[in-house]
Amino acid sequence: MKRESFVKLAVVVICVVVAFIAFIKPLAYSIRQGLDLQGGTHVVLEGVDTPQAKVNDDAMNRVVKIMENRVNAMGLTEPVIQREGQNRIIVELPGVKDPDKAIDVLGKTAMLEFKDEDGNVGLTGTDLKDAREETDQQGQNLVSLEFSDEGAKKFADLTAENVGRTIAIVLDGNVLTAPNVKEPITGGKAVITGNRSIEEAHNLALLLRSGALPVKVQVVETRTVGPTLGQDSKDKSEFAFAIGVGAVILFMLVFYRVSGFVADISLMAYVLILLFLLKMLDATLTLPGIAGIILSVGMAVDANVLIFEHFKEEMRFGKTIRASMNAGFKRAFVTILDSHLTTIIASVVLFFFGTGPIKGFAITLGLGAVLSLFTATTMTQYQMKWLIGADIVHNHRLFGASLFSEKAVK
Repeated sequence: MKRESFVKLAVVVICVVVAFIAFIKPLAYSIRQGLDLQGGTHVVLEGVDTPQAKVNDDAMNRVVKIMENRVNAMGLTEPVIQREGQNRIIVELPGVKDPDKAIDVLGKTAMLEFKDEDGNVGLTGTDLKDAREETDQQGQNLVSLEFSDEGAKKFADLTAENVGRTIAIVLDGNVLTAPNVKEPITGGKAVITGNRSIEEAHNLALLLRSGALPVKVQVVETRTVGPTLGQDSKDKSEFAFAIGVGAVILFMLVFYRVSGFVADISLMAYVLILLFLLKMLDATLTLPGIAGIILSVGMAVDANVLIFEHFKEEMRFGKTIRASMNAGFKRAFVTILDSHLTTIIASVVLFFFGTGPIKGFAITLGLGAVLSLFTATTMTQYQMKWLIGADIVHNHRLFGASLFSEKAVK
C-alpha cells in the first residue's frame, strides 16, 4: 500500500512538472491572440443619413450583420464587430497584414446601381441575389451577377428599354463598366467585365455578395496597433503571469509546506488544462482574458487555502493526519462550491450581456472556476491521500502545522 501510493504520487508529480516546463509556453503561444496582443487594425464606422435611407436601429443592426459577413468572407481571424451608440460600429481586425485593403472593403457602402444614359436608376444592389468572381475562356477576370426574381424582371425591362444604348453599372458613384445593350437580357444573369486582377474581382464580388448596406457608412476613425505594441503587451502579460504564479507557488510552500507542494502541483496541472481547453475551443486570448486567467489562478489557490485551514483546525483537535485531511475536504467543499458557483454565474452574465474583450474575460474566468473546482476537490485530494498513504511524512508540522496539538499523530 505504501509503495503503491508513493509510486502514484511520484508519477503524477513528475508528469505534471515535466509537462508544465515543456508545454506551458508553446501551448500559450498556440492560442489565437486578440488585437491587443498581436496587433491589427481598429476601425470605427458611422452611419450617415441620405435622402434615400435614414439611419435607425434596425438599419444599423443590419449593417453589423453585413460587416460580419464581409469580414468572415475575407478570412480574418476572430474579429470584433459591435455597436457603439446609435450610429457607430467598432470593427477590430487582429493580425491584418494589409490594413488599407481591409479598411477599403469595410468602408465601401456597396451601393450598386444600374443607370441608363439619362441617369435613371433601373435597379439596385438590393435586387442582387449573388455575385461571384470567375475567369472566362479567354482568361479575362469578371464578376458574374445573378438577380432575384424581381430584379431579373427589372433588369429585363431596363435592357429592353435601352437597346442600342449603354447601361452604367455604378458602385458608390464610380462607374465600374458601361456596356452597350445589344438585346434585352431576360435570363436574370449578367457579368461585369473589365481589366482587373482575380483578387480585384474577388473583392468586388465580396462587396456585392455580402449585401448592399441599408444606409451609407463612412470611416470616422482608424487606429493601428503595431506588432511592437502587441509584443510589448504580450511581454508584460507573460511577466505578470510568471510573477503571479511564482508568488502563489512560493506562498503555498512557505505557509503550508508539504500540503502547499501538493497544491502547487495541482495548480500547474490546472494552468495546463485551462490553456489546453482554450486551444481546443479555438478561443481568442486578449489582455482581459489573461486577467481572467490570473484571477482564476487566485481562486484555485483560495480553494486549497480553505481546505488546508480546515485540515489544520481538525489536527488541532487531536485527530490523526488522515482523519483531519478527510474532514478538511468535507468541511471546505460547501464553501468552495458556493464561491465557485457565484463566479460561474457572474461569468455567464458577462458573456451574454458583455461585448468584445468582456466576453473573453468571462470565458477564461468561468472556465477557470470550473477547473479550479475540479483540481481543488479532486486532484489535490487524491495527491494528499497518496502522500499520507505513502507514509513518507511523519512530522505533522510539515503540513504547515506549527500550532498543532502534540496529540496529533498519524
